[in-house]
Amino acid sequence: MPPDAAQLQADRIYLGWQYVLLHPNPGPPPKRPAREDVEQPEIGMDEEWLRRERLREDLLTRPVRIFRTLMIGASALILAAAVSGWLDWRFALLGLVATGGVTAFSSYSIYQSSRAVRNRVREREAQMARLRRERDNEIARAQQEHAERYRAWAERKAIYDNQLTWYAVAVPDEIDRIDVAGGTIPGWSALITLIGATRLYSGGHLTVLDLSEGAIAKDLIELARRGGDDPLVWVLPGDLPRLDLGATLRPEAFADVLAHVVSVSEEHRTTRDLSFDNAILERVLEVLGENATISQVTAALRALAQVGDPREDLRDGRLTAHQLERIGTLFGRGVSDRVVIERAWALEAQLRKLEALGTEAVGLPPARLRVVSMDRQSGVFGNRVLGTYVATALTHILRQSPPSERPWYHTIIVAGADKLRGDVLDRLMDACETSKAGLVLTYRSLTPTVRERLGRGHAAVAFMRLGNAEDARIASEHVGTEHRLELAQLTETISTRMNGVDATYTSTVGDETAHPGRPAARPGDGDLAEDITESTEWGRRAGRALADHALADHARGEAAEGAEGGERVMQRSREFLVEPHQLQQLPTTSVIVTHATADGRQVRLADANPAILTFPRTTLGEFEEVRRAMLAAEQQRQDADQERPPPNLGPPPPRLDWRKRH
Repeated sequence: MPPDAAQLQADRIYLGWQYVLLHPNPGPPPKRPAREDVEQPEIGMDEEWLRRERLREDLLTRPVRIFRTLMIGASALILAAAVSGWLDWRFALLGLVATGGVTAFSSYSIYQSSRAVRNRVREREAQMARLRRERDNEIARAQQEHAERYRAWAERKAIYDNQLTWYAVAVPDEIDRIDVAGGTIPGWSALITLIGATRLYSGGHLTVLDLSEGAIAKDLIELARRGGDDPLVWVLPGDLPRLDLGATLRPEAFADVLAHVVSVSEEHRTTRDLSFDNAILERVLEVLGENATISQVTAALRALAQVGDPREDLRDGRLTAHQLERIGTLFGRGVSDRVVIERAWALEAQLRKLEALGTEAVGLPPARLRVVSMDRQSGVFGNRVLGTYVATALTHILRQSPPSERPWYHTIIVAGADKLRGDVLDRLMDACETSKAGLVLTYRSLTPTVRERLGRGHAAVAFMRLGNAEDARIASEHVGTEHRLELAQLTETISTRMNGVDATYTSTVGDETAHPGRPAARPGDGDLAEDITESTEWGRRAGRALADHALADHARGEAAEGAEGGERVMQRSREFLVEPHQLQQLPTTSVIVTHATADGRQVRLADANPAILTFPRTTLGEFEEVRRAMLAAEQQRQDADQERPPPNLGPPPPRLDWRKRH
């Protein structure tokens, strides 16, 4: 399967996209041969040289020509004297023979000199012709070499322009947990949308506990709806009456949940204190019986602490007379133990915030995505109480569930996990590991509680932007400052445009029309890339940012061509070391992923923007596996070329017999 056709794999947890250029930029095209280097001046007969040769020949033969002229004149005089009778013909003939011979010899000498000049001229012309042929051959050779270089450059350029640039960054499902340290609300929104979408479209189930008060799962909800699911969304405390989480817990487990909820405001409380609270609540629930509600528990605690008038609780049906009598004798006659009274009073004061829990619970259709969020208007402390209850109840539900056959089939995401107590996080981690449920924890800051648990066990760690200098220093030491990472310019461009996300959820459990009862979507029914583009704010904004980025690239390329004489060199990424000041300036969606592998610890920089999946040169395959696949394909092609038989050229030409020719 080609890399660009890679499919979503259920045994991987996708955390982003890595920008890598497998084939380097070939640079500007090769220059054409310079005219002055190839096209030399026209080579022909040098008129000056010809004039000098003729002048020299004239100078050399001038005495001979003069002497020949004199001999011709002497012959004429002898002939005239003989005709006029002044000279005897015998002497005249002898003189004519002598002057004629000298004249003939002089003429032959002049002829020899002229022939020598003509030979030199012909040699010169042959030399000029040879030089012209050599020049023509040199021009043809230079043009052929340029054509070959240009073809090779064009091939490299085509490979470079059409190569994959974004590769998936994923961790195997053997990882028990993913710890996300740092980040902003938009950054968390991108990461959780990507993780949740890939899990849902792989056939998994997802539960999101959003303690960030920033509606980070809103895009994920819209994406799930487009994929055919009906997500369930609770906005607490408004939807507390319709939240039935924990209704099926056994009394001892329910007591443990409530004890941890009370401990939210008492960070200094130890395990012994929690055990004491748990013992009180267990005895109270033993009196109340199975399926006791929070309002019944708070009524019993008021009776135990001797607060208020118990007759109101009897009148409202929260307690019966028999239960009230038994509560009065739980810890001694008249409940004289002041410690129990004080703790019962404190427990009632904290649990009162949960009295509406499950009072209007109705049957809800099954959903593969469940989101429990906190309304920021309810107060910080109230949200911590509600978040602790949901997290602890989830822990007990996981403990009671059998282990999943497939790791990460059920994924739990807790956004803002640093708002939970350390022991609550520990129990949730252990329960997820035992049940093989995937767990993603996001921390806004690296508090001492978070640092103790960051990356503990078989976990991957993802670092996003860390504005605090101390947090950035700790993160750089965790990753290692020797690592050099490559950051895409497009990541920085898009991050500057994502200033925020819509910070409101819409409850779906209070609206009966929100669940039309359509059949649940099957894994693979929808097109994830298309759904991201159509239903998420990331997809819509990234499309516009990508177009603007392409226009900016084109403008910078034209400016570079004008400034550098046609050489266009584009800087599409930059490298940086994992140093504290760099971590403080990371783009919104950048995430540094590090986890242990068989070959050592792996560190990669990814962009968690889910819209990158919609880009034309993005693959769901990881870089190393794609590179290995391409190398294997290239090796197979070379082996096939070597095994291919040579072409049949026919019999060899007959050998020439030079003896016969000559």
